Amino acid sequence: MTASRSPQPDQSSVSQPVNNNTSPTTPDDPKSLFATYIKGMAMGAADIVPGVSGGTIALIAGIYERLINALGSIGPNLWQIFRQQGGIKGLLAVWRQVDATFLLFLLLGIATSFATLAGIIKHLLDNQPLLIWSFFFGLVIATVFLLLSEIKRWNIGRAALFVMGLVSAVVISSLPLLATTPSLPYLFFAGAIAICAMILPGISGSFILLLLGAYDAVLEAVNTMNLSVILTVMAGMATGLLLFTRALKWLLARYYQATLALLTGFIAGSLVKVWPWKVDALGALNSDAINNVMPWQYPTGPHWLTTIGLMLLGAVLVSLLSWWGNRTQ
Repeated sequence: MTASRSPQPDQSSVSQPVNNNTSPTTPDDPKSLFATYIKGMAMGAADIVPGVSGGTIALIAGIYERLINALGSIGPNLWQIFRQQGGIKGLLAVWRQVDATFLLFLLLGIATSFATLAGIIKHLLDNQPLLIWSFFFGLVIATVFLLLSEIKRWNIGRAALFVMGLVSAVVISSLPLLATTPSLPYLFFAGAIAICAMILPGISGSFILLLLGAYDAVLEAVNTMNLSVILTVMAGMATGLLLFTRALKWLLARYYQATLALLTGFIAGSLVKVWPWKVDALGALNSDAINNVMPWQYPTGPHWLTTIGLMLLGAVLVSLLSWWGNRTQ
């Protein structure tokens, strides 16, 4: 990284991550907690779609740095913090250290989306793929432009990181899907890999599950409340989360602008995956297809009015979310 050579933190007008040794800058009053819950619901809805990352929503909503700092604070040092004070005081110190109130309401929002929207989104992906992909395509395009405007003092290093992120996301989005019957150990591994992608804006955790052949099994488990599968995937996600977020927290704390350029590249590259006009190898409509075609090559026509309208709706909603995130940050 060109921007990584200086030992000093990256300075910019963009808000920097919260120091893990201080209290969160966002007060945990009922209004802010409700806002966190709603943002968690938006993250959960995005993560259900194979191609859209909940990390993208967190970044736009102004809670990404706080989320990474909170998750990165989870580690062996919590036991030492507990032992220093012990009892209820020790538990409260640990609770504050990991910003647990914020994480709890965010997770409640994500869980609400998974419980209430998983079936609806799966139905739309299966039966109205053009509509849902058009909406998310507009959402992602607006996100890219919003984040590009946040990157100050462009240089060769940051431009290279943006291109690196873009190319990486395009390559990942173009990989062939695996056809497999996942075992529980395999689902644990898939969950660990998917959560890393879920935290990275632009790389969808659900798409990683799709690539690994585990997406249908996980979605079916959520719909049928198959606890053995759900708990296995959650254990894998927890493991991957603890290993990955500490490194990302370090990068955001020291090289925020350079890391933001890389993350924005990831988001821009994901446009390949959320391109609305998709067909399968035989040219038929298929929500799981990875073959993109030009709008006029789509079997039922481009549907310009509907698709562009939904793209604009996605762009407007993400712009409002960004505005709201700045107000509540």
